[in-house]
Amino acid sequence: MKITVLLSAGRHPVSARPCPPAVELQALRLASGLAADITGLHAGPSADGVADALGHGLSTLNLLTIKGDSDPLVSLAATLKATTPDLILAGRQAQGGEDSGLLPYALARELGLPILADVVRIDAGGEGLLAVEQVLPRGARRRVVLRLPALLTVHPAAPAPLPFTFAAARRGKITQLQGVDSQPPSAAPEERPYRKRPKLIAKSAAGASAADRLKAATEAAAGGGRLLVNPAPAEAAREIITHLREIGVLRR
Repeated sequence: MKITVLLSAGRHPVSARPCPPAVELQALRLASGLAADITGLHAGPSADGVADALGHGLSTLNLLTIKGDSDPLVSLAATLKATTPDLILAGRQAQGGEDSGLLPYALARELGLPILADVVRIDAGGEGLLAVEQVLPRGARRRVVLRLPALLTVHPAAPAPLPFTFAAARRGKITQLQGVDSQPPSAAPEERPYRKRPKLIAKSAAGASAADRLKAATEAAAGGGRLLVNPAPAEAAREIITHLREIGVLRR
């Protein structure tokens, strides 16, 4: 199995020192648990900020040299199409720049691969299958079996990165390749005047118990108004407009 771990040049949240994001080192930890050929891949002007991954168990790092303002998607997609790895691992989100977390999804679309988000465990299933554990909202988890090739993003709840060792960092190899310089698509932001949104949940009374506050926060507010049975269309429309104005959806 060939595994490619995508690395980004992040910054430490406290010292602002260039370093790989922790979630990407956790992806490297998950990859090291599989019997596979693991390669790191980074597109950027230099290896600053990603070279430390060599000390966390990565033996080979391919650096796609591009300009700092270039879109890395084009270079990454071209290289991955040529190398055809069985599994691509990426962090949930980078840190230190314009980190939207959309790159793995755009890359999966470009490569035509299925993508599974928020993975915390990976087990080889044999016959080109993987059994992975995915984190769901509210602490739930589920077991998913998918067929390779695929792209997975790793959740911060995954096992901690392997300890950094200076000897491994010295033994690691960085291969510099020429990337493709391309400007990212420009999208002008849309500005809208602020408008207060209506609150559609019930409010608990002052001094209410914790159970009452939880019930008020999870249940919709009880509706008032009139009950109309088979009303005329014009009358029904007037009642709907009146209700929308009362809750603030429409201006009076």
